[in-house]
Amino acid sequence: MNTVTSKDGTRIAFDRYGEGPALIFVDGATADRSMDMSLATVLAPHFTVYAYDRRGRGDSEDTLPFTVEREIEDLDAIITEAGGSAFVLGHSSGAVLALRAAASGLAISRLAVYEPPFVVDDSRPPLPDDYVDHINELVAAGRRGDVYAYFMTAAVGIPAEYVEQMGSDPASEKVAHTIAYDGAIMGDTMSGKPLSSAPWAAITVPALVMDGGESPAWQHNGVRALVAALPNARHRTLEGQDHGPADDVLAPVLIEFFNG
Repeated sequence: MNTVTSKDGTRIAFDRYGEGPALIFVDGATADRSMDMSLATVLAPHFTVYAYDRRGRGDSEDTLPFTVEREIEDLDAIITEAGGSAFVLGHSSGAVLALRAAASGLAISRLAVYEPPFVVDDSRPPLPDDYVDHINELVAAGRRGDVYAYFMTAAVGIPAEYVEQMGSDPASEKVAHTIAYDGAIMGDTMSGKPLSSAPWAAITVPALVMDGGESPAWQHNGVRALVAALPNARHRTLEGQDHGPADDVLAPVLIEFFNG
């Protein structure tokens, strides 16, 4: 394990794999860097891969109050550690964080994102208006298990009866307070309204926007809306994949794009 210090003094933990151009992973809600090991190992012969714990997760510290800008500063600290510029791969809400970071001017030379969970029409229910506030209330009340169940139903869209059958997830409950962070990062992009061009139109670096062929219609609709908003983007659907693509399917696509 290695660490960097973010602008506000927060210690951010990361692992480094391989050799070559720097590639930084930005994980989605509840994930930590341990979940990146498999893909990082596959990509290590081609890139120096940086997998980090977003603030409040794993071995990274947290500093309150939370702001989206602080999460962007955390990524900037990893980019600085990686040599001052890097390729970036973002997944799910981590893809949206990576997009916001690129739009803010971070030194991201190429950006790949997989299934940012934009809800841009009525093909699924939107995120409740009080989503972030409700999560914070549950956390304050010590109801971390309820936070995870609420996230799975309201954000992921899994029916409540299936979430009940799944039971608790101690690892996700441990980082339940950070689910509100991802809600803040999503902003109004899960409202069911058409995707605004701002801030995405400010991202001029080459971007690869991916989705899985087995993912639901709402996810494809959100991805297409993002591709239309980005000035320099290409779209790739990974057939047979869903929100968690297989390493042996995703890795060749990334190698081709980042080496392009």
